[in-house]
Amino acid sequence: MLARGGAPHLLVERSRETGDALCGGFMSWRTLETLGELGIEADALNRERVTRVRLFAGGRVAEAALPKPAIGVSRHRLDTLLMAHAAASGATIERGVAVRAIDTAGQPTVRTDDGAEITPQALFLASGKHDVRGLPRPASARGDDPALGLRIRFAAHPTLDRLVGDAIELHLFDRGYAGLVRQEDGSMNVCLAVRRSRLHEAGDPVALMARLGEELPSLGERLGFAHAPADAIANVPYGWRETHAHAGLFRLGDQAGVIPSLAGEGMGIALASGVSAARAYLRDGPNAAWQQRFARRLRRPIGVADAIRAAAEHPRVPAALLPALAHAPFLTQIIARATRISTAR
Repeated sequence: MLARGGAPHLLVERSRETGDALCGGFMSWRTLETLGELGIEADALNRERVTRVRLFAGGRVAEAALPKPAIGVSRHRLDTLLMAHAAASGATIERGVAVRAIDTAGQPTVRTDDGAEITPQALFLASGKHDVRGLPRPASARGDDPALGLRIRFAAHPTLDRLVGDAIELHLFDRGYAGLVRQEDGSMNVCLAVRRSRLHEAGDPVALMARLGEELPSLGERLGFAHAPADAIANVPYGWRETHAHAGLFRLGDQAGVIPSLAGEGMGIALASGVSAARAYLRDGPNAAWQQRFARRLRRPIGVADAIRAAAEHPRVPAALLPALAHAPFLTQIIARATRISTAR
């Protein structure tokens, strides 16, 4: 968007080759609309659609249609298309350079791992759940029992197709939950958000998976298809929003706010924040007001998702509510809509 708007810019990307970031891989209908506005169609990411959500808790299961079709997609596929689209739009890109520190004492100054210093008029920070030295999120956002993110990949398999099909699944358990969705190549992406205390009780991720498989037969049936070790990220500050502003600094995606992953709106927030910040900069320059405006847009979806996460981590609560969701699936659709970021510009 900056390239199309004629703004001088530089995209600094730490990886030389596009990997597959730890991510739930779910893109809601709202996120697909944002991508469409940028010129990337849903079919370029995945021709198959996710049309239902299936919830498991306490031996019970409930299912409901999503408000609109969504997709599952790997971050490798999404990021590859976005990078190519940026280059085709005229973006200036430098790959294989990592930002090591940022100084915001005055105008933002960026220090890279090759010893260079960059002092831009504006800085768009998109480092995901990883903090950059000089701009940490507060330790208090993690809480006393912080969340850990785990991701496992399953190769495509007919049994998984039959079990999961065109649904996104959420398996709720004590102090955590797992989400499953099929990706563009038929493989399954499984992401778990687990409290650190739960992992410590098990000992390690492998032991945790084994224990969860025993506790939750439906999840255990799916975990039996895992073909690779789990990727992990620690101390995820779910529920946090950046409400403070600094002239020239635009914090995007998880650096703007971290929505609990069960909402399936993390990539939606990342894309919406990038679009909104680029438009704000092209219109108003490095105005500090954008961050606070965007924080207000995040208040409802993150607040609703955080309340649901708190309830979901005590399975007796959702297990008691699942019969109501099964008999009144429109309630699930209301929740799904409430956790989408608004379309405001």
